[in-house]
Amino acid sequence: MNYQERVKQHFTASIDTKMQSMEALTPFITAAADCMVQSLLKEKKILSCGNGGSAGDAQHFSAEMLNRFERERPPLPAIAITTDTSTLTSIANDYSYDEVFSKQVRALGQAGDVLLAISTSGNSPNVIQAINAAHDREMTVVQLTGKEGGNMRDTLTADDIEICVPSSSTARIQEVHLLVIHCLCDLIDTQLFGDD
Repeated sequence: MNYQERVKQHFTASIDTKMQSMEALTPFITAAADCMVQSLLKEKKILSCGNGGSAGDAQHFSAEMLNRFERERPPLPAIAITTDTSTLTSIANDYSYDEVFSKQVRALGQAGDVLLAISTSGNSPNVIQAINAAHDREMTVVQLTGKEGGNMRDTLTADDIEICVPSSSTARIQEVHLLVIHCLCDLIDTQLFGDD
């Protein structure tokens, strides 16, 4: 196979996964956006976390909220708890890497806030502990996963929302996660500030 054909296969696989996800995930994406909007209307905030590429997605989401997505509007309160290296490394050093997010959720999270918990496998122990901490703080959790949800699925409560990409490929899941984040940003802006 030549390299151009290989690139085309990646595009085709990405398109196919996004089409499957569109059909399966649209109701959950709209429900998640509504949950976030209701929290923001009550002057609450959205915390986000994940590891590796999912940490990048958590930061991407909070940047779109704090700054802007595609329109001029007031900043919206969101914090990626993946970015403070002093906090992350002190918790990991003094306690455990599994607690790097949960300790921050316990300190920063308040009842009515939302946690956007991102894991392509759904099995990240530190994200699962963050979810448990969020529940202890009476927060709602939006789970962004793939691979059938992993162990994160076992943490779901009646108020939580699971957005599970129907794929077992980490790359494809990450590609859809970015699209979901953009959909959430657009729906939040539209509900809070009206159509363009």
